[in-house]
Amino acid sequence: MWFLALGLLGVVLKFLEIGPVAQLSWLVVLIPFGLAMAWWAWADWSGYTKRKAVERDDQRRQDRIDRQRSRLGMLGGSRRGGRR
Repeated sequence: MWFLALGLLGVVLKFLEIGPVAQLSWLVVLIPFGLAMAWWAWADWSGYTKRKAVERDDQRRQDRIDRQRSRLGMLGGSRRGGRR
């Protein structure tokens, strides 16, 4: 995401001819877009994207369980697992 934001900023600065970016070639200005594509390809290939989505879902589920328990007054640990 950072590469995409950097690329968009570079394109805007180059197009409006602002600052030192105006002196750079378009190839240099467009490099962050290539890096963003490489990052997304690696993230999908390695399972990073899916792993983060599963972690986010698990956290959402755990937050929902904790809210339900607090509403029922069961903030302490569960009694399952043989503990008495």
